[in-house]
Amino acid sequence: MRKISDSAVRRLTLYLRCLEELEGQGAETVSSADLARRGGVMPAQIRKDLSLFGSFGTRGRGYSVSGLACRLREILGLSRAWRLALVGAGRLGSALFAYDGFRRRGFEIVAVLDGDPAKVGRTWNGVVIQAVTELERVVRERAIDIVVLAVPAEPVEWLVDQAVRAGVRGVLNFAPTRVDVPEHVTLRDVDLVLELEALSFGLMRERA
Repeated sequence: MRKISDSAVRRLTLYLRCLEELEGQGAETVSSADLARRGGVMPAQIRKDLSLFGSFGTRGRGYSVSGLACRLREILGLSRAWRLALVGAGRLGSALFAYDGFRRRGFEIVAVLDGDPAKVGRTWNGVVIQAVTELERVVRERAIDIVVLAVPAEPVEWLVDQAVRAGVRGVLNFAPTRVDVPEHVTLRDVDLVLELEALSFGLMRERA
């Protein structure tokens, strides 16, 4: 299978959002130039990205808005539902659970786990918080596709081992640490402090 760069995948999600805006406006077709303008890229970049997945559009007519949006949802795996387990019922975990954008995209948090006995047994919108030691069992019994880690760095490696052993193939890690996973598992690290530091660097460069 051809390896697709992270930057190309991110651009595909950007194109999809632009197309969905156009769908909401009732547009039927869009040129590569207009889509590029909306996405902040060059038309040639759009054509190059899309060519990774086949042939799209008609010369002189552009792209079908609904057709291309549907195809991008398929490519990005958004034409199906994904079952998530959220590990960490603290402030970050609470914010992630409450974010409705996940559900709108087909990502449903069906299990919440935490290491604090005082939180275990509480209910979040019908989801009972379970002990983190139950992660492997919960993943198996609830057919979890993706585990989201909103916990401190220390238990992450153990948690990932439990999740992978139970069959999880996707991990979204908000913890400030790196962890190795087998080749068949996709891991995404989200380091908010790193992003803020990169932002501060950019701001300082602007002032220089």
